[in-house]
Amino acid sequence: MKVLVADKFEQSGLRGLADAGCEVRYDPDAKDDALTEKIRSSGAEVLVVRSTRVTRPMLEAGHVSLVVRAGAGYNTIDVEAASERGIYVANCPGKNSIAVAELAFGLILALDRRIPQNAADLSRGVWNKKEYSKARGLFGRTLGLIGVGRIGCEMIPRARAFGMPAVAWSRSLTDERARNLGIGKMESLFQVASASDVVSVHIALKPETTKLIGVEFFEAMRPGSFFVNTSRAEVIDQAALESAVREKGIRAALDVFAREPAGGTGSVEDPIFQLPGVIGTHHIGASTDQAQEAIAAETVRIVRDYKESGRPPNVVNLTRKSPATHLLVVRHYDRVGVLAAVFDRIKEAGINVQETENVVFDGAKAAVARIHLNQAPSADVLHNIESSTEDIVEVGLLPI
Repeated sequence: MKVLVADKFEQSGLRGLADAGCEVRYDPDAKDDALTEKIRSSGAEVLVVRSTRVTRPMLEAGHVSLVVRAGAGYNTIDVEAASERGIYVANCPGKNSIAVAELAFGLILALDRRIPQNAADLSRGVWNKKEYSKARGLFGRTLGLIGVGRIGCEMIPRARAFGMPAVAWSRSLTDERARNLGIGKMESLFQVASASDVVSVHIALKPETTKLIGVEFFEAMRPGSFFVNTSRAEVIDQAALESAVREKGIRAALDVFAREPAGGTGSVEDPIFQLPGVIGTHHIGASTDQAQEAIAAETVRIVRDYKESGRPPNVVNLTRKSPATHLLVVRHYDRVGVLAAVFDRIKEAGINVQETENVVFDGAKAAVARIHLNQAPSADVLHNIESSTEDIVEVGLLPI
């Protein structure tokens, strides 16, 4: 299996892919049209990326059947185009959770103690202990979490270690799970905003979360409270955040932001970092050796499973609800041409097959085919299927 790795990737991962019997091509600097050509010329069946954008022309250029995002998200991949061409998109969720939570807490401490400003003044030869002796402290302050997935959950024990009670909102958070996590469950994200001294955002970027946190949210926050975003820039209305910084004295720490440069180096032109009380980092939430080694190992597992079984784990673009309405169950002898005859009759009836599996019994003499259909075959069609070959034992139909 040919694998094209088009982003920076751990050597342990490259070795793991080779050990799995893959032919690996490593081209971390390939982007845009150059990457499209690499996909075409390499004949790669698997494409591995981190932050590199994967577009429709790239997916249409060659023979890629699996794209692996070596990270937690997949918003840089044209998932719609992949789905239209039957290309699997998989990711590595949870492998960077600890790294992101560590950075988020580092940013919280940096906001409270103004650590970047302290360090910047010292580097310029300025001593201002009188000013920097002013800090509220974190003990007893309430941490509000927007999202309690893997990263949000990693924030909870760290908050507890600092003596910070935690409240949270998530669409999937139940009362029972909140009790088990030892946190307060809020009924809306606005309740989190009004109840918290520090808000930390940990939600995935989806159509329904784009600019989820906007004017109303920042209006609900307490004056002078802290806001931390280590998730995705697009979940925040950054203009609304800028207004809250200016008008309510909100202090903000951002690992992601609206005008983030695309490459590994460059200049930053986002005016939000010129506002007093705003600090940032260089989109490094997942960038620890521990996290990258774990992500590399998970990427290798995904590719190895795909190579060996044809079914990769962690796929994000399979339909959640099949359009199938009926299940056709065909018990048959395990002989050549049986299923071909069944599918011919289904095709003649103008019925579409959504999913299918064929389970063979011990001894390989008999099998059962389970065929998901988008409509119910008529009694005549069922009769035609059953009589299409003498190797069919029985045909049944179940509504889904």
